[in-house]
Amino acid sequence: MENLGIGSWLQRRRPKSGTKTAVIAGTRELSYEELARRAARLANAFRDRGVVKGDRVAYLGENDPSFLETLFAAGLLGAVFVPLNTRLAPPEIQFQLRDSGAALLVHAAALAGLAERGSAATEVRARIVVDSPVPDTAAPDGGADGAGSDSRSAEAFEDVVASGSELAPDEPVGLDDGAMILYTSGTTGNPKGALLTHGNITWNCLNVLVDFDFSSTDVALMISPMFHVASLDMGVLPTLLKGGTVVLEAKFDPRRTLELIQQHRATTISGVPTTYQMLCEHPDWDATDLSSLNKLTCGGSAVPMRVLEAYERRGLRFSNGYGMTETAPGATTLPAARSRDKAGSSGLPHFFTDVRVADPIDPDAGPAAPGTVGEIQIKGPNVIREYWNRPEASADSYTPDGWFKSGDMGYKDPDGFVFISDRLKDMIISGGENIYPAEVEQAIAELDAVGSVAVIGVPDERWGEVPRAVVLLRDGARLTEEQLRSHLEGRLARYKIPKSVVFVAEMPRTASGKIRKADLRKLTPANGQ
Repeated sequence: MENLGIGSWLQRRRPKSGTKTAVIAGTRELSYEELARRAARLANAFRDRGVVKGDRVAYLGENDPSFLETLFAAGLLGAVFVPLNTRLAPPEIQFQLRDSGAALLVHAAALAGLAERGSAATEVRARIVVDSPVPDTAAPDGGADGAGSDSRSAEAFEDVVASGSELAPDEPVGLDDGAMILYTSGTTGNPKGALLTHGNITWNCLNVLVDFDFSSTDVALMISPMFHVASLDMGVLPTLLKGGTVVLEAKFDPRRTLELIQQHRATTISGVPTTYQMLCEHPDWDATDLSSLNKLTCGGSAVPMRVLEAYERRGLRFSNGYGMTETAPGATTLPAARSRDKAGSSGLPHFFTDVRVADPIDPDAGPAAPGTVGEIQIKGPNVIREYWNRPEASADSYTPDGWFKSGDMGYKDPDGFVFISDRLKDMIISGGENIYPAEVEQAIAELDAVGSVAVIGVPDERWGEVPRAVVLLRDGARLTEEQLRSHLEGRLARYKIPKSVVFVAEMPRTASGKIRKADLRKLTPANGQ
């Protein structure tokens, strides 16, 4: 094949694993033969509708086989796949569609309202609607459900698949060609599209196969949304590359997850500490057969000791890790066997990835000594070269000798294990979702009553941390917490909306005028203004 990218994977896997089950979603099962055939049909259907190499194809929906079919179909054409977070508000969807210049949008029928509003005034020239066999009763964040929406202008996904030829196109695609654009918010408040190449994703998958010892007999239960890079690139794609089986679940529910582990004899699951906490605290935990599990991967933050111990009592251990969208996403992983003696560590660099800690005094002087905190920098074939249409951001993200500057602070111990000590960019991780304060601050600052605002993360027993807004009002102005939150409804995804608000009489600042967020973390709603 001329196609060396991920789009060719199903076609290459087809003769090796033809009748084996590739994907399970509810009562539906697709073999590698069926999945490859449908992806080929869809690719030809996309081409019939004008999609060519380099075009962007967006997808808006929960975990569903159509997500993977769209991804692989785009890859067969050399088009760039753009997965969209279903929890975003319409203006956020619109920004990402505009910024990426997506020509086509595939979306779930349940999200028709969000898709229509989000694609308005963008370059999207066609919408394709997927009717999910599993009813979705939960309205997405921002209240953009399908009620009252008109999807008659869009084509039905199954009709589009059926319209395409079965002969898989073989577009020349190299490992340096763009494969996906995944949006990650920055300190400026405007999301940046990380352009992952086919090589970035391939090398990341190789890291996973080496460090987690994936096999063709693995059954990966995906309870996290595939529009997050960790679920897609650390779980789904390595499993399919190896010829295993992926079980897709549209929404996370602890009872349902425990049931699926037992039913499908799942060998691997991945999630965030909140996910694992909810599982072990569920009444069905003790009665569920978990003997098939042998790989539990966790990211976002360290696993609390009480959760670690609950799993150890069932003979299970975690592989914690650290990474980001820009590293596709794996950077380090903590071997399960070291979860105790290296508790709190994010582990060692992945096999084909290098991680260093820059000297905090002179970053150009080389790596910092063990135990010294500095910026974590990453290099390897899984690290992106650029952000989509952001040349300045791309240039600022790398050292002169080519290391990606993570913006996170940490250190290495004498054994080379990485420990994350702080987030330079003040990113908040709430239940596995990344929240960037600048984006929330920008939306709050639109209110006339607000003189200045800072958003910080505060501990939360269930979600790890949640956002809190600290607000200094203008002289004589009045604003309630309810009014502030109401202003943000529909503008931001609900998980980004501050769970508490502290009004202050004075905002602590440095000599240069920057807000001292460390001081704000000492405040509570009770001791604010």
